[in-house]
Amino acid sequence: MTGEDFVLPRHLKVSTRRWAEDILATYELEGHHFRLLVLAAEAWDRGQAARARIARLGMTYQDRFKQPRLRPEVNVERDSRVAFARLVRELALDVLEPGESRPPVIQGSSSLRRVQ
Repeated sequence: MTGEDFVLPRHLKVSTRRWAEDILATYELEGHHFRLLVLAAEAWDRGQAARARIARLGMTYQDRFKQPRLRPEVNVERDSRVAFARLVRELALDVLEPGESRPPVIQGSSSLRRVQ
């Protein structure tokens, strides 16, 4: 299947949509790859939204006992970063093999091919 066969969700931010469209134009994706791409794009947008909120409100707040507490958005940002990195790795978009310092490539993603 080509990128023309898939429709990206409307809720993605414009910059994220452009990134996903570039992936769709560059690689031949199967249905499960497209779903992983959408999840990665959503994770990116969610992480960026959490980051913007942290920038506006700070990383901590005071609870009812006036003790500093980490904002939930900090965990959302962290979890979204991890999810995005794992999903992109799962898609195996890198052309070169990863170096020794990175986690091993997850097998089964080798069916992804560049569009000719």
